[in-house]
Amino acid sequence: MTQRVDLATVMDRLAIDEVVTGYAVAVDDGDWAAYRALFAPAGRADYSSAGGIEGPAAEVADWLAETMKLFPVRQHLIVNRLIRLEDLGGSPGDRAEVRADFLNPMRLAGEEFDGSVTAPNFVAAGRYTFGLARTARDGWRLTRVTVHEKWRHMSA
Repeated sequence: MTQRVDLATVMDRLAIDEVVTGYAVAVDDGDWAAYRALFAPAGRADYSSAGGIEGPAAEVADWLAETMKLFPVRQHLIVNRLIRLEDLGGSPGDRAEVRADFLNPMRLAGEEFDGSVTAPNFVAAGRYTFGLARTARDGWRLTRVTVHEKWRHMSA
């Protein structure tokens, strides 16, 4: 590989990592406009392994906006990111896949009459698969997000 190709690959990896981080921040902050903006026009999301829905990103964003009201406090931790860039004979292509583990602690809505929190903590964990494509206008965008929930725990 040439230095130019190496630099392009590093820049692609950084841009892809920013999209994945942006995804976590958008979900945690409930910023559904930012969530939608991370997807390519035909992008889809699949939360069915976690009891959710699968469909176009805009529909899924609407579903998340309602569902996440149950969890006013949430913190996505997306780690162990394995980025696979499309290889076009030694040059980077316009597609990528990211596999990354997640740990997602959340607090269910609810409080006592005195304002103290009584709702149990809820933690879900598993692995994401992100499909991405380089777009002409917006750079790297999600074409699909699939949640593979492996376990969940609710404390009493």
